[in-house]
Amino acid sequence: MPFAVYVLGLAVFAQGTSEFMLSGLVSAIAADLDVSLSAAGLLTSAFAVGMVLGAPLMALFSRTWPRRRALLLFLAVFIAVHIVGALTPGYGVLLAARFVGALANAGFWAVALAAAVSMVPDGLRGRATAVVVGGVTIACVVGVPAGAVLGERWGWRAAFWAVAVVSLPALWAITRSVPGGVPGGRDRDRDRGRGGGTAPVADARGTASAGQGPETAPAPARTPAPIPVRDELRLLLTAPHLLLTAPHLLPTLLTMALVQGATFCAFSYLEPLLTRTTGLTITWVPLALALFGAGAFLGVGAAGRYAERRPTAFIAYGMAALALGWSTLALTAGRPLAALALIPLLGMLAFGTGTALITRVLGLAGRSSTLAGAFGTSAFNLGAAVGPWAGGLALEAGGGYRSPVWVSAALMVLALLTEGARRLRRVRSRERASGSTAG
Repeated sequence: MPFAVYVLGLAVFAQGTSEFMLSGLVSAIAADLDVSLSAAGLLTSAFAVGMVLGAPLMALFSRTWPRRRALLLFLAVFIAVHIVGALTPGYGVLLAARFVGALANAGFWAVALAAAVSMVPDGLRGRATAVVVGGVTIACVVGVPAGAVLGERWGWRAAFWAVAVVSLPALWAITRSVPGGVPGGRDRDRDRGRGGGTAPVADARGTASAGQGPETAPAPARTPAPIPVRDELRLLLTAPHLLLTAPHLLPTLLTMALVQGATFCAFSYLEPLLTRTTGLTITWVPLALALFGAGAFLGVGAAGRYAERRPTAFIAYGMAALALGWSTLALTAGRPLAALALIPLLGMLAFGTGTALITRVLGLAGRSSTLAGAFGTSAFNLGAAVGPWAGGLALEAGGGYRSPVWVSAALMVLALLTEGARRLRRVRSRERASGSTAG
């Protein structure tokens, strides 16, 4: 695996810490800014909404930029808004900072995923995706619990400062390791004799792919270029559904949104659940977050190794287990040992299934793979926006601190229904095709 892929995972680690760390800070933010618990939870939704809107737009406008330049620009903006968030005295500015930071994060994700899969042969795409997504899981294991500890000792603003500081080494690493060429063009670093990368070429789905050099795997053959940017812009503005004409892509995006909605709904309110229902002290929260992250790390690794062998079964079993797992957590949340045992298992299932769904989207992308991958990011974060919002509604309705977990279980039931409908449609399509051939 090229070192640059791991560098992208490092940058995603810092960004993933920011996206997830509010789960351990929600009570502190609500008290400091004098807002309700559900309003503090909406800071997670604001970040996710920025990702939903920003992913396709940033992917579109940055697709012809040199990848290194785009990644550096997005990461610099991300650092700047976290400094603003750490300094602001008001909820409104913090909400806006979360949104802008998400736009930058969306742009980074759109470029990073395309860059990662372009630097490896087709057979390693799942692993490259897992390395990038793995940055988020490591954030859950290390960054999010560390943010909770910082928030407990020095206030929630210290966690925002920490994200900005941790992002700085990624800026330097990207300049030294990520190829500087534009998608579909030649790597300018190599042309100048710097030896920084290999020449990207377009793969069979229209994404940029990079040769590995004579000492590694050969580059895929050059094939037709992606849809011109002006055509994708026109389609995005007038008929975005035409960009997603690959069979089964839209149902997969809907399933992904539901799975992530379930994950973020429960995870966003994990701290009040543990401290006010389970009966654990606040000092247990970083450990619980680390357990969730450790499970997520294992789940992403499992998806990278095994999901491509039987992807449909991997996703279906994962979703069924999640529906059962969230229901069990809601029922046993009052028992500390049961809750702490379930948390890492749920992290493993949630991120393993989510990674497998992302890999499926990239495989279904077709010629509009750049924007289809971005829509995958949007679907991921649509769930991240709706989940905390739905959990907050359940709390405000008087459902108690278990209610967000029950909402997560309900969302997983919906995800199973959409996946079942997709599979039924696929079987019927095959039957019609077989009938046409026989005729």
